[in-house]
Amino acid sequence: MYPELCRFIARLPQAPVATARLAVLNNLAAYIRAEAAVGRAVNVNFICTHNSRRSQLAQVWAQTAACFYGIRANSYSGGVAVTAFDERAVAALSGVGFKISKKDSHANPRYEIRFASDAPPILAWSKLYDDPANPRNGFAAVMTCAGADENCPFIPGAGVRIPLRYDDPKEFDGTAREAAMYAARSQQIAAEMFYVFALINKK
Repeated sequence: MYPELCRFIARLPQAPVATARLAVLNNLAAYIRAEAAVGRAVNVNFICTHNSRRSQLAQVWAQTAACFYGIRANSYSGGVAVTAFDERAVAALSGVGFKISKKDSHANPRYEIRFASDAPPILAWSKLYDDPANPRNGFAAVMTCAGADENCPFIPGAGVRIPLRYDDPKEFDGTAREAAMYAARSQQIAAEMFYVFALINKK
């Protein structure tokens, strides 16, 4: 992995996971471990209303954590409406060492996000949770916002549905705290995804 990103990851233990969130994170880890144990593909789809911030950050950090721990897992994201991957969230990832390139200039651009020079990029853009790019069956549906969690009680094809809500950094858009709050949310999600994937290798 890129050196700057490795340094950020090394500091994650200094941002401990909140005790109140451990149970749901343990459930996600248990699902991943069980799927891997029987040789099934491990697929995790992070779902938020607009697929613009929290679900995108979760997809990127989960895929990065899986690679870091040598776990074969595929991370996806989607929403119930299509908008765009918010540039503030993109900047939060770039700021900790991901190498990101925008592939077009459309209203909903596609990004290639790299965490290492020898690994394929993570492809990111806003899309519906059942977009053809995402798995249709046998995946964990991780609901990262209250809106999607409450309005989508049933996700077709999901093997498990896990509510893992995050506060929306959008609340700080246009304020002096904007960049800091996007960075803080990204760090929280990173710490939790690394906690989950670290558990997979524990006996």
